[in-house]
Amino acid sequence: MTDDRFPVLPAGFLFGTATASYQIEGAATEGGRTPSIWDTYAHTPGNVLRGETGDTACDHYHRYPEDVALMKELGVGAYRFSTAWPRIRPGGRGPANPEGLAFYDRLVDELLAAGIEPVATLYHWDLPQELEDEGGWRVRSTAERFAEYARITADRLGDRITRWITLNEPLCSAFIGYAVGRHAPGAREGTPALAAAHNLMLAHGLAARELRASAAARGGTAEVGITLNLDRLLPATGSDADRAAVDRAETLHNRVWLEPLLNARYPHNEAETWGALADGSYRESGDLEVIAQPLDFLGINFYRPVVLRDAPHREPDTALRTAMDIGAEEVPIEGVRYTTMGWPVVPASFTDLLVDLDRRYDLPPVYITENGSAEADEPDADGRVHDTGRIDYLRDHLAAVAAAIEAGVDVRGHFVWSLLDNFEWAYGYERRFGIIRVDYDTLERTPKDSYHWFRELIRVHGRRHAGEAAAR
Repeated sequence: MTDDRFPVLPAGFLFGTATASYQIEGAATEGGRTPSIWDTYAHTPGNVLRGETGDTACDHYHRYPEDVALMKELGVGAYRFSTAWPRIRPGGRGPANPEGLAFYDRLVDELLAAGIEPVATLYHWDLPQELEDEGGWRVRSTAERFAEYARITADRLGDRITRWITLNEPLCSAFIGYAVGRHAPGAREGTPALAAAHNLMLAHGLAARELRASAAARGGTAEVGITLNLDRLLPATGSDADRAAVDRAETLHNRVWLEPLLNARYPHNEAETWGALADGSYRESGDLEVIAQPLDFLGINFYRPVVLRDAPHREPDTALRTAMDIGAEEVPIEGVRYTTMGWPVVPASFTDLLVDLDRRYDLPPVYITENGSAEADEPDADGRVHDTGRIDYLRDHLAAVAAAIEAGVDVRGHFVWSLLDNFEWAYGYERRFGIIRVDYDTLERTPKDSYHWFRELIRVHGRRHAGEAAAR
């Protein structure tokens, strides 16, 4: 018997949830932690809605036992969290911080005691401010410091963590941070943003080597991946101009990461996409060999499709353009629901993206490392949060994953974004993605209807496949 409230996914499919350090930990000045670029950016007037910061966030630093208990009750098999570079290695260089490492020791042990696999992301955008002052991701030395931080973290936690993600969404780090300026460090640049993209990929490769070397030194192995926010890009019309705009956007959104990682080459149409900005001055011989380390898995974050049309460059002078100015403009999709992020909900596009990527690349196993929706949910008179929009979103996108698996894509798990309402970057605390509501005045946690739905999904999935095994 099937339950049509829940998509049918394969036996062994991993259900998880995800967070990020700056968005939930708080304790920004405790335990030896030094400022990150997001501390600086959030404390700069005008950058974040209502001037909000991650100083306290969800106070996960102190409340992690409660949050792990909620995950245990949820029934997830894994929890994807990120370690904070300035908490583990203050200032980005020098000795490790014992207090910072001890916090992650406690968190990992709590997870394992609850039967939950810890999946660690080493970089979710909190670059130590001191390294930004030295050039940040624009300079190669930051990639080298990142590899050192990866080794420090793996040497301490690698006896209990086997699955590592080097970077989360380098597109946001490089282009939203260094070209658009809507994320830390708030720069609007051209070639330096492309250098940041390259150096992030170099950091991934160097860190992958260190993670595996750390595991080998203990006589073990490490599973290493990277998380990319890959986009399903569609032309607004069938015109040659709109198709060319999408081709340029494919390079910026997808190829600039996938080609070096999976094919050990740079995108073929960099000149058409960026013109003279893509001068290659930030590359050195041998970089591709470092970047193209074998991936044990690929993490994909997905929220919405993007429809584009050809548009004039915002800055006619090529020398003054940012790396995001590629002559393409997003247009709305008619007749679909939008989340409170202003993102269209088109679940079928998720299947299309996964199938298309699998057709174009020799993909390693895939995990959906983020997928979820921001909704305008508030407690009702009974104190419950009836977030039906989020339930619909998750059900339909998990069904889209199931369709991709049926089409032959090797997707092995899905992590809901997010466990908790949290600091949503430049939107502060206004946009809520959590399946658990956080009252930011009291920090009280309240599981939403989506939490209860997700718990039942996991229970039904387990019962379904236990029944199949018994029938065999």
